Amino acid sequence: MKKILCPACGGDTKRNGKTSSGATRWRCKACGASTTQRYDNEPKLLELFLRWLLSKKTQGEFGMPGRTFRHLTNKFWDLWPVAPVCDEVHHVVEVDGLWLGRDVVIMIACTEKHVIGWHLARSENAQAWAALMARIAPPDVVITDGGKGFEKARRAVWPNTRVQRCVFHAFCQVKRQTTTRPRLQAGVELYGIAKKLMRIGSLNEAAEWLAGFSNWCTAWEGFLKEKEVVDGRIRYKHERLRTARGGLLKLCRAGTLFTYLDEGLLEGGPVPATTNRIEGGVNAQIRHMLREHRGLRLTRRVKAAFWWCYMDLEARASPKEILKEMPTDVLIAEFYRAAAEASEKDEAVGAGALLCNGMTCMQAALIAWITIRLWTHFLAYNPRCRVARAAGIKKWDANVPKKDKGF
Repeated sequence: MKKILCPACGGDTKRNGKTSSGATRWRCKACGASTTQRYDNEPKLLELFLRWLLSKKTQGEFGMPGRTFRHLTNKFWDLWPVAPVCDEVHHVVEVDGLWLGRDVVIMIACTEKHVIGWHLARSENAQAWAALMARIAPPDVVITDGGKGFEKARRAVWPNTRVQRCVFHAFCQVKRQTTTRPRLQAGVELYGIAKKLMRIGSLNEAAEWLAGFSNWCTAWEGFLKEKEVVDGRIRYKHERLRTARGGLLKLCRAGTLFTYLDEGLLEGGPVPATTNRIEGGVNAQIRHMLREHRGLRLTRRVKAAFWWCYMDLEARASPKEILKEMPTDVLIAEFYRAAAEASEKDEAVGAGALLCNGMTCMQAALIAWITIRLWTHFLAYNPRCRVARAAGIKKWDANVPKKDKGF
């Protein structure tokens, strides 16, 4: 048993009966002061909550009724796991966006073994990618599927980092235009060329692929320039093939298709050609977790994804430290309110200013926006609610019986 020391003088204590509430009373052997010892079981409850969240078990399988489990752990949904700053330089980093709703995406960065960062945003744009990358040391190579705004953010934040475009996503871009069973001979050949992208393992094979693609462009150049008149407007006859060709040409000119074959980069370790690690090892696992706990509202789905990422960190805090460090909904609302008031007074509070353990004004504003959006959604589908009537979300139905109004 843990030794109980006197809070007054630090001396040894001994049991001295119990208080009226049943707690053990401890009396100091030196000064005679009495005290009681309270045990904090919050860290154990948080650990229990995370075990449930990251497992397939139901709440009733943890030694207590599900209702008791929810009563004890519901408060932990208020926590927001924030990604720590990653100052370690990694050889390869993979990045991708995980969409949880129409306007909510989590940008995630990971290495071969662990997640190293995540960021909540409304869309995959340069500002969101820059916010993610700003807290991670620039790696030697970054693997990406070519999301919107990524290249602009990389040039600004990681200017010296090489880029490897996922060859599977490059192939899918072509397949989306040609389909898997193209009708035209030009489409059949281009689909075959794109399919070979995933089987290139040397610089010689890469050179042969580039030569083959160049020959295809030359052979079908006149065919792709054919035009037709549709509804009085002149347009290219084979727009889908032109789009597929344009996508591959852009990647060839950028030099991001075969970065993984660069001998200079291979000295630091192998470089993958696809984003399979983050797609299958991170995104798929988070989606599987959300399916196991289907029915969570949007904010809780976001927090659940954050918790999965946090628990995949190489070095994470203990449950006791998490409870002290992580911001809560109330704390974020206070910072958001303070930032809004400071903005109105033209005080120096920038959109990227750090608020609490890495939480930025932009993220705090997004969290507040999600909460408002969920509340508006509730009012829209509960028109007979008094609050909905006061807010004017939907016209009050005068034909509803009085006994059904006001709930």
